[in-house]
Amino acid sequence: MLRSLVGSEMCIRDRYQRRVRGTAPSTMSDDEASDVQVQPFAQPLADGKLSKKIFKCIKKATKSKQVLRGVKEVVKAVRKGQKGICVIAGNISPMDVISHLPILCEENHVPYIYVNAKEELGAAALTKRPTSCMLIAPKLKKDLESPEGFDELLKKIKKEQLEY
Repeated sequence: MLRSLVGSEMCIRDRYQRRVRGTAPSTMSDDEASDVQVQPFAQPLADGKLSKKIFKCIKKATKSKQVLRGVKEVVKAVRKGQKGICVIAGNISPMDVISHLPILCEENHVPYIYVNAKEELGAAALTKRPTSCMLIAPKLKKDLESPEGFDELLKKIKKEQLEY
């Protein structure tokens, strides 16, 4: 009887830890990250190495308040002519929420790229909340310079862009 009670406590604790570990993007393994289902229109999709560089740049830009997050803020900034890099999560459901963003970015000559998971994108912005899209806008604060690695990232993302 005592053994079964201890076993059930262990089972509950293990399930809780798995659930907590599964939701934390920083502890997601490469296998779990690759299991994320991305929408079929998510092109160009950043590979693992480029994703890490994007998230690193987002962290640095977030600390200096050079990031706009969420669909409403990004659309408003792009329509007003704000320049930068638009990073969109590829696993957003329903896809209608973000399907207009690539077209808007192309019309306003803002480079964009998709990443695998909205949870990873939110974690890169130093929030616990998943984020559907972000705009890294170095010109948002006039007295600050662009975050480290931004120019290199801009070149790589422009190279990835699809030509129509």
